[in-house]
Amino acid sequence: MTQTSDALFKHAAAESLNRPLADRMRPKALDEVVGHEEIIGPQSALLTEVQQGHLPSIIFWGPPGVGKTTLAKLLAQEAQCEFQPISAVSSGVRDVKKIIEEAEQRKLYHGRQTVLFIDEIHRFNKAQQDALLHSVEDGTVTLIGATTENPSFEVNAPLLSRCRVIKLNSLSAQDLKQIVRRALSEDVLLKKYDIKVEALDQLILYGGGDARRTLNLLETAFYLADKAQDTIVISDALLKQAVQHSPVYYDKKGDYHYDIISAFIKSVRGSDPDAAVYWLAAMLEAGEDPTFIARRLVILASEDIGNAEPYALSLANAGFEAVKNIGMPEARIILAQVTTYLASVPKSNSAYRAIDEALEEIRTHGVAPVPLHLRNAPTKLMKELKYGADYKYPHNFKGHYVKQPYLPEKLKGRIFYQPGELGREARLKEYLDRLRKRNKE
Repeated sequence: MTQTSDALFKHAAAESLNRPLADRMRPKALDEVVGHEEIIGPQSALLTEVQQGHLPSIIFWGPPGVGKTTLAKLLAQEAQCEFQPISAVSSGVRDVKKIIEEAEQRKLYHGRQTVLFIDEIHRFNKAQQDALLHSVEDGTVTLIGATTENPSFEVNAPLLSRCRVIKLNSLSAQDLKQIVRRALSEDVLLKKYDIKVEALDQLILYGGGDARRTLNLLETAFYLADKAQDTIVISDALLKQAVQHSPVYYDKKGDYHYDIISAFIKSVRGSDPDAAVYWLAAMLEAGEDPTFIARRLVILASEDIGNAEPYALSLANAGFEAVKNIGMPEARIILAQVTTYLASVPKSNSAYRAIDEALEEIRTHGVAPVPLHLRNAPTKLMKELKYGADYKYPHNFKGHYVKQPYLPEKLKGRIFYQPGELGREARLKEYLDRLRKRNKE
């Protein structure tokens, strides 16, 4: 090796070490990807399609750190396409048009397809998304978008209809452990040391299903560790130090997006309006989309407050509509009103638990037959088959109630909705307890 080539090699190695561990460990081929077997595994429909020369336009939807960008790049590589990445945060229609023009030339003169990858595609407005339509439809570019938000709300219907939506779930604990072990044995820096991750389960827990964050914590712990010992031990105490040293700021690009929204939701659920409005301010100051926050509040109004204060849902929904119509900076006042109200009223998750228990029953045992007296009988034949027969109309009875079964026979007496004892739901509980007692008589 010459002095020049030796210097270049050392420079390349130094450059590599300057990159974060998560970037150094990014897979270079699809078979190196951990997790998502059902999407890009050897037997998956998508991989089969790509290997046959067709890569469809895709929207990858999932939380941070699950590999959306990596999968897009590797799929383009597998399909032998030119990969052109942009971020919706820093790019506009002009950037998109330039890539499309280059894609047309590339296809015309070299017969090579272009994959246009748009990170955070939900941040493109309607006009920016519309600019993609024609080129995606005629095949000039294959679009792969990545988003942490539900594309049904954030991506225009015409563009969405031209793409295949693929939901990526958080990586499992086993997936993350495999990624950590691979980093310890293969990373250019870590493999030089004898490292024992004593608190592997805690590392996975702190990573929260995010491979990038898990590796960032491992790297931080490594730099904080005492390297004078023969074996570097990554303990829980060291990991807690690493968590404190990690840059826990609100990153609207994704890394800590879910930490802050989680703190916000948990503060409202926990009836702490002061903490809730603090985390609301943190999100707004960082430039978070106010409609995203408003939508989460609508969900919370039903999931965590429910019938303890039914008005909460009306207020949250009105707030959502107002935020959409008004926009920032005034939307901050609307969000503050809804947030502080929801944080200050009684809480109940009874409706949320009721529907989930009912769904679990149906998914486990299927839908039971509808009792004959509850069936619709629009035809003579159905009436002859006793559809609707013996049904008792409650309004014809005292108190607008009459004892009769509404659940299938095999579920007789099953209770899904168990109202709480706070707020307005306490009155519902009292009323239902009386009715259920009468049913047992």
